[in-house]
Amino acid sequence: MDSRVLEAYDLVVNRIVVKVSILAVEQEAVPLYTITVTNISETTKIILEKIREEFISGAAQDLEDFDEDISRIQEQFKARILVLLKKYFPTADEKTQDMLINYMIQQNIGLGNLEILLKDPNLEEIVVNNSHESVWIYHRKRGWCKTNIRLPDEPRIRHYSTIIGRDVGKEITTLTPLMDAHLRTGDRINATLSPISSKGNTITIRKFAVKPWTMTDFLKDGVLSYEAAALLWVAVQHELSFIIAGGTGSGKTSMLNVISTFLPPNQRIISIEDTREVVLPEILHWVPMETRLANPEGKGGITMLDLIVNSLRMRPDRIIVGEIRRREEAEVLFEAMRTGHSVYATLHANNAHEVVNRLTTRPIDIPKEVLSALSLAVVQNINRKTGRRRTLQIAEILPSGEPRIIMQLNPLRGQMEYIAEPLHVFGTISLYTGLSKEEIIQDLRSKVKVLQWMVEKNINDVNKIGLIMSRYYQNKPFQHIL
Repeated sequence: MDSRVLEAYDLVVNRIVVKVSILAVEQEAVPLYTITVTNISETTKIILEKIREEFISGAAQDLEDFDEDISRIQEQFKARILVLLKKYFPTADEKTQDMLINYMIQQNIGLGNLEILLKDPNLEEIVVNNSHESVWIYHRKRGWCKTNIRLPDEPRIRHYSTIIGRDVGKEITTLTPLMDAHLRTGDRINATLSPISSKGNTITIRKFAVKPWTMTDFLKDGVLSYEAAALLWVAVQHELSFIIAGGTGSGKTSMLNVISTFLPPNQRIISIEDTREVVLPEILHWVPMETRLANPEGKGGITMLDLIVNSLRMRPDRIIVGEIRRREEAEVLFEAMRTGHSVYATLHANNAHEVVNRLTTRPIDIPKEVLSALSLAVVQNINRKTGRRRTLQIAEILPSGEPRIIMQLNPLRGQMEYIAEPLHVFGTISLYTGLSKEEIIQDLRSKVKVLQWMVEKNINDVNKIGLIMSRYYQNKPFQHIL
């Protein structure tokens, strides 16, 4: 089989060294993502399998009781398996024993090779469709890839779903074959059981980004241009509200995270999400809040609307909202804009005109004249063939509620271009600051230089960027923050 290596790197998972190779294979329509455990030989794996069989046939039947606490089961497993390891590997030192125990726990009590995938920071999504197909992953650079991992049977997939659910107080059964859960790590899990999913049991894991995207990352990857980034920075600095729109997986939340690093440190920020995905610089005055599902009796649920209404009693200067879905949420947010709060939210819409249509038709259905409180719509797009995310449009919202496109991606040239001058945005900034159009344009140019410097120095740590923004707003030198 003809193949070439697109990318290769190592992971260390509980002292287990794993080599990751991403291959372009002639017979495959998508890249092949392969993992190989390099510090455990095939002979050692055979012996470990023999240890596992001896362990199961001996005193480990109680470990099959899923009602026990998982950490307690792991401690029992460690103690009993150590005896067998010393029998088969009498010369192994403590470090090697720990590594082999971790491998045994991962393969027998944990999530097997899925745990390796969960530790790869380059992955955004991990998908098990059934036991007959390879596990799929969504790689930050390579898009959808097949893996060389396949779960042995349908009961194993169900077992993994059960482990995940019990860890967060959820259950998945024949009577409740759908499970949606958020792990303590921030990862979002969805699982389904056959015959609801007709090909077999499924698990879909959307990973929480340990290192959030920054504007430096976006500029280096060509997600948007320096001029577009400077325009968004000016809008955030001068407290203009805007919506970030796009399709599923287009990078809406990533853009929300990116523009949030432009927030000044002397204002109070409240973020409201279903699952914590926004990560702001540590120096900011930030209160993150999350919704909560009701318990099985239908009690204790905290909705997005509950949190939005409550946030207005917390004296916020800026409000960040994960996603607008319903009329009540939109009404409260637009009222917040009209009473002097800056609001940043995401919305499912594919272009600037669709943003207005989504907001003014059911299920959101707010009056068009209310939209004048909104200043900008930023539209993200993902190319499903290549997996590449780009900013498609930046539009200002006119007093009539209509969008006016300022910048738009030229797909042939692969870069954003000015379509029209941001007259309404400039007019709003001028009204509240007294700056002339020429002064605003000069400010944009100076911000472009700062962004170019950040990219040149490869400053992509969210906290360092937060410090740079703080110094910038105080008119102090920031070049020493490295």
